[in-house]
Amino acid sequence: MAQHNNKTKMGGPRSASRLAAVQALYQLAASEEPRVKEAIEEFQKYRLGAEVDGDQFVDADEALFADITEGGWQRREEWDALISPCLTKDWALDRIEPLVHAIFRAGSYELVARPDVPTAVIINEYLDVAHAFYDRSEASFVNGVLDKLARTTRQ
Repeated sequence: MAQHNNKTKMGGPRSASRLAAVQALYQLAASEEPRVKEAIEEFQKYRLGAEVDGDQFVDADEALFADITEGGWQRREEWDALISPCLTKDWALDRIEPLVHAIFRAGSYELVARPDVPTAVIINEYLDVAHAFYDRSEASFVNGVLDKLARTTRQ
């Protein structure tokens, strides 16, 4: 799994939920036999709020984590169909790094299924997740795609 470079606590419980959901979605996509319920339970039991490989994770909002992970995974074909038109002609969905793809799926889920969360909050939270793993160019790419996605999914 990709390692993030942030050695300190990241945000509050909702931010921690989003970071963990992206990691879980990444893990599910890499698995030969993805099982979303088991992945959620594993994260809730062993990772959320725990210290893993020297990184201390903030206690997460477990319900939000489970919601994003399950919604991001179960409806992934729907999200991919929304994400593809937001990419430039040069970038096909299969060329995107798996972790960035997980960010897009989590963000897509929240933009469509969580109208209670403001658009700016969703984009900023996933931009923070991107910054935890990538340099500025990838984070800018994430920002641009999520912004386009927000304009097509939220009127």
